[in-house]
Amino acid sequence: MKKKSFLKPDEVRTFEKGKVELVTIGTITFGRATFQPGWKWSVSVKPLVNTKSCEAPHLQYHVSGRLHVVMDDGSEDEFVPGDVSLLPPGHDGWVVGDEPVVVIDITGMADYAK
Repeated sequence: MKKKSFLKPDEVRTFEKGKVELVTIGTITFGRATFQPGWKWSVSVKPLVNTKSCEAPHLQYHVSGRLHVVMDDGSEDEFVPGDVSLLPPGHDGWVVGDEPVVVIDITGMADYAK
């Protein structure tokens, strides 16, 4: 049995209008991302990683806020609390409205915003 908490994450990465808290337990890294109103991947994270779009895959549970995502192929959707999303590499996203977005991610956050 093992236990860890986001109250004491293993690592915290901050960037413009956002942060990612990482907790690794066994071989799985969970990420809790918090994006403030006005956050947009292509503005806040793209300058750190120098890729056309987000190349991290995400399997995530949406805790709060509204997140709009546009894939490189032009498809798009909006995610709200209670949704579970699977986002392959090649997307941009941004906060809709004035409530912070919080997601719990189990696939892509270990390499996010490095």
